[in-house]
Amino acid sequence: MTIKECNPASDEGVQRNKPAATRLYAILARGARTGVIFRRGPSKHVQLIRWDLRNDIFEHGQWFKGRIYERRCDLSPSGRLLVYFAATNRAPYGSWTAISKPPFFTALALWPKGDAWGGGGIFEDEETLLLNHSPEWEASFKLADGFRLKPGMHVKPCGNRPGRGEDEPINGLLRERDGWRVVEIGEEQYCGLNAPAIFRFSQPHVEEKVGSNGRRLQMILHAIGRRQKAWYGLDYRVIDRDGTLLIDLPESDWADWDGGDLVFARGGCIYRLSKSQFRYYADKREDAFQRLYDFSDARFTAVAPTRAALQY
Repeated sequence: MTIKECNPASDEGVQRNKPAATRLYAILARGARTGVIFRRGPSKHVQLIRWDLRNDIFEHGQWFKGRIYERRCDLSPSGRLLVYFAATNRAPYGSWTAISKPPFFTALALWPKGDAWGGGGIFEDEETLLLNHSPEWEASFKLADGFRLKPGMHVKPCGNRPGRGEDEPINGLLRERDGWRVVEIGEEQYCGLNAPAIFRFSQPHVEEKVGSNGRRLQMILHAIGRRQKAWYGLDYRVIDRDGTLLIDLPESDWADWDGGDLVFARGGCIYRLSKSQFRYYADKREDAFQRLYDFSDARFTAVAPTRAALQY
């Protein structure tokens, strides 16, 4: 990926005094029809929601006051366990990686981190966690006092550069495992920390994931580190086997395949386009989308963990 300099003054001005936007990011379990949604807004309020994809029922869970790095999180294949990376920048840990049972953040296992480099993990399988902490520091693989692993669970370093980087390289490892591949590396321009976006792509970075019916879902990355907007400037689109555009989803937060169905997040809502409705999109346009839930009106509420959330 080529990095060039760009002129911050050439970009749009920073938008101010806007109400807090709702951002959604989902992770779908690879071995069961379940998933989780991270609902963020304002920026330091995050709610965890469990999604039953069999009937599109949402279980609203705990809120967290701080930062959840959702692109460094993963679900176990069954969807029963979540590994997440969180930060409050306050004692006793500052930041940490934890395992919990969705839709709760209450930690069953917790590894202190202390900074925002690395963090999070990947479930290699139901019994193996690849921890994104540096093995060079023995303490980084040590559980905090009072926490334990599920019996039989093993912990190993994540990838070739555990504990390095920020969302990358762990986000790339997760996406590759889940079937995404890079089709255009893109050309990245550094605009500076005070610019409306820290990085912009003069040629976008494009990844795609092929659905069960051969249609291709593409993610188009235009910017990283945007101010007053979603951190990642993303568009999604669906093309057919021949590359013909079928569906355009600009400024969407997240999208994926659920079998042959398209599911995506935009404007604080989760939508589904069933595989049987693709043929009608050309005529019905956005009326073909089924809005499953609008999360934009949710507000922070203290939620105590259930008894089941306190044990493996």
